[in-house]
Formats: sequence, structure tokens, C-alpha cells
Amino acid sequence: MPETPLYTALGAMNAGKASEDFSKLLVMNNNNSNNIIEQVQAVDQRNDVVCGAADDDDKKGISFGLFSKMFARRHGLHLLGTASTWLLLDVSYFSQNLFQKEIFTAVGWLPAAHTMGALDELFNFARAQTLVALCGLIPGYWVTVILIDIIGRVTIQLIGFFFMTVFMLALAIPYHHWIQKHNSTGFVVMYALTFFFANFGPNSTRFIVPAEIFPARFRSTCHGISAAAGKAGAIIGAFGFLYAAQDQDKSKADPGYPAGIGIKNTLFLLAAVNVLGLLFTFLVPEPNGRSLEEISGEIEECESNKSNPIIDQFN
Repeated sequence: MPETPLYTALGAMNAGKASEDFSKLLVMNNNNSNNIIEQVQAVDQRNDVVCGAADDDDKKGISFGLFSKMFARRHGLHLLGTASTWLLLDVSYFSQNLFQKEIFTAVGWLPAAHTMGALDELFNFARAQTLVALCGLIPGYWVTVILIDIIGRVTIQLIGFFFMTVFMLALAIPYHHWIQKHNSTGFVVMYALTFFFANFGPNSTRFIVPAEIFPARFRSTCHGISAAAGKAGAIIGAFGFLYAAQDQDKSKADPGYPAGIGIKNTLFLLAAVNVLGLLFTFLVPEPNGRSLEEISGEIEECESNKSNPIIDQFN
């Protein structure tokens, strides 16, 4: 599998190899390919002259590394934004997703496990999860698909975190109302809406934004760092909820577990996590409607050169 021409051109700074790879991809004729190589080499020579007269920071503009002060200055807050929002989303999302059975049982929508056989428990839980997916998860993804290039990635993420917070609070504040048996359906509807706004929100945009806002040579690494933070959040959410959601009365907690803070207070905690996710989203720039090179600042390294012939050739 060859390296992508974009990385070869902007990351490895190998103009000839990038042009060769572009020609293979687009089945260009040799004359056109050679013309691009000549243009790139000419621009590279001009860059050496122009950038040679610049200050030290500008000279390091193309060569700075991931752990450099230059990266921290230009993209440090962006990486903090993508990693923290992914982590916080997974704390909240996996807490809700993995322990639906416990939550639905607590509000009386599902019978207690000891009152059902294995097949009955499997059927009832699968039915509950299917309803949540059909009413919340799937529609949320499709609304994102329709609107993401209209209102933007960051806007969708802000909307998602905001309404996840709203519905978590709407479940937590009147929690004792929702656990009444005749109100359990209303609880599940509200709960499904938190999943709708997770998917019409950060659960969709967390994958997209890190792949768009970083320079080509750091893009995969920064996406991986953000994803790793998300996996840490999933671990925190899974194990944290398992302990936190235990009843405050130790005699009512599950066997082998200490007393927790209860589901009501856990919902308040998850609402606070969503608020933090909303705030950290403001560290992320909006990439909608902009080229990858414009977002990452790769075409601003030497402002005297207004174009990149490799990029311009295919715009």
C-alpha cells in the first residue's frame, strides 16, 4: 500500500514522488506529470530563498515535530480539544450504553433479573435496546449525515453535548418521578433522546474533526492520540458507572460491591461530564467549508508563495 500523495507532498516534502503517485491515481499522461514535477521543484527553490530570509520560527515552520514548541503553539489546544472531548464523550456514552439493563431495571421498565429465565431476560433486554437504537441512535446518525456540511462539525458537537446535558438533568432532577412504574416509558423516551443527541453530536464528530484539522504529517498521530483518550474514557465510564451507580445503602448494593452514589447522582455526574465536553469543544476550530491545507495552516508556511502546484493542479 503506497503512502498518500498528500502526505508525501506536505509531510515528507518529496515533490517528485508525490507527483508520481498523483499520476498513478489519476491516470495522467507523462507530460502533465513531468510538468507538475518541474513546477514543484521551481517552487521548492523559491521557498528556500524566501524562507531563508525569515526568522527562526518561520524556518522551522515545515520541519517542526510533534513534541516541539511550535506544534504546541499552533496545534496544542486543538489536540487538547479533540482528545478531551473524545474522552469525556466516551465516559458518558459508555456509561449509558453498557449499563442500560441496570438503568431500565431500576426504573421498572424491565423486570429484575432474578424474576426471569435466561431467554426471557435476553429477549426483554434486546427489545429495549432495539427500541432505543431505532428511536435514538440511528436517527441521530442520519440527521448528522444530512446536516454536517450545512451547519458544521463543531456546531453539531456543541448541540449534542448541550442537549445530552439537558436530558441528563431532566432525568436526574425528577428521578423519583421517573421511577414510578407508570412513568417508566417517559424515562425511556428521555433516555433515548440522550442517545439521539450523542449521535447527532459528538459521537459522530469525534471521528471526523481530528482527521481534518491537523497537518498531514501529524494527522494520523493526532487522530490516534484523540482515539486513545477516548478509549481511556470508555474504561473510566464502564468501571466508574459500575461502582458509582450502586445504591447508597450498602445492603441494597450488588453483592461484592461497596455502596455507591446511586443512579440519580450518577446521572448528575454524567451531566457535568457533558458540560465539560461542551466547554472543551470551543478549543476546536470549525473545519467545515475549508480545505485541509487551509485548516492546518500548511499553506501559510511561507506567505510569499501563494500556491502549491500539487494542490492547485487538482482543485
